[in-house]
Amino acid sequence: MDEETRTLYEGKWLRLRKQGPWEYAERTNEGGLAVIVVAATPERKVLFVEQYRVPVGARTIEMPAGIVGDVHAGESLELAAERELLEETGWQAEKVQLLMIGPTSAGMSSERVAFVRATGLTRVHDGGGDESEQIIVHEIPIDTAPAWLADKAEQGFEMDLKLWAGLWLLDRNPD
Repeated sequence: MDEETRTLYEGKWLRLRKQGPWEYAERTNEGGLAVIVVAATPERKVLFVEQYRVPVGARTIEMPAGIVGDVHAGESLELAAERELLEETGWQAEKVQLLMIGPTSAGMSSERVAFVRATGLTRVHDGGGDESEQIIVHEIPIDTAPAWLADKAEQGFEMDLKLWAGLWLLDRNPD
């Protein structure tokens, strides 16, 4: 498209843009990146977080995640993943490995998400997020995680569909 792009609104984290008939949101952080941390404890329990999300007006089940560079300018996505995992769940990773990067909703947003696998976990504190978040940490045995997620969906939780990709990536690499 060669049409001019206009900014309709700009906030701290998002910018609403219009190009021709197309309206879309842009992340304003460096690179427009977010990270999702795929992590299992030494006891083979996958880490999920539960929190209320204003845009969907409901509690959600997600994997630990966050915006790259929202705390430290120039932050690598690996450092962002380590920071978010520790902040949200209380688990510290010995190693993080970038698995893949792609758009979250290519028809609506410029945001891209990086799946990162965290290994060598050590419990440091209880987690729960920062002062603006009220995160509940769930440690669910990997073998029963799909049934647990289905039960949470039945209870009315909004389920981040990337959970299923994250479960697949626990023990596999994208080829």
